[in-house]
Amino acid sequence: MSEQSTALQAGQQAPAFSLRNGEGQNVSLSDYAGQNVIVYFYPKAATPGCTTEACDFRDNLNSLRSSGYAVLGISPDEPEEIAKFASDEALNFPLLSDPGSEVAKAYGSYGEKTFGEKTFVGTLRSTAVIGQDGTISQIEYGVDAQGHVSRLRDSLGI
Repeated sequence: MSEQSTALQAGQQAPAFSLRNGEGQNVSLSDYAGQNVIVYFYPKAATPGCTTEACDFRDNLNSLRSSGYAVLGISPDEPEEIAKFASDEALNFPLLSDPGSEVAKAYGSYGEKTFGEKTFVGTLRSTAVIGQDGTISQIEYGVDAQGHVSRLRDSLGI
């Protein structure tokens, strides 16, 4: 059953992507060229852990932006699902739809996970910080949603 994607490392070029947002518009990593970008992968919109993490980014977005970071959230959910999630939680940053998990796989954010007694494959909670030059400055896998943004801000010196 193992279908683990290969983990990326700091210093590697961030894989390019273009995905649809909740309004069905394409958003590409190249749209953020010359900026620092936090790309976080989450398994499923409107689930408890993913809501905790998204609201944490929402509540800290001003400090992240003022320190020069844009935030993009990516999940396998369809655009309609992420639009409803963004609206319900008043999210103030783009969520992107990766229904085939191709981008998650490219970032090493796809593989086997266990929930309760069930083991399955899917998007893994992870976060990549991409520098202005398009390289990964840090990447974390197996992220704990609770307190994630605080830990991220600490590691970024924000």
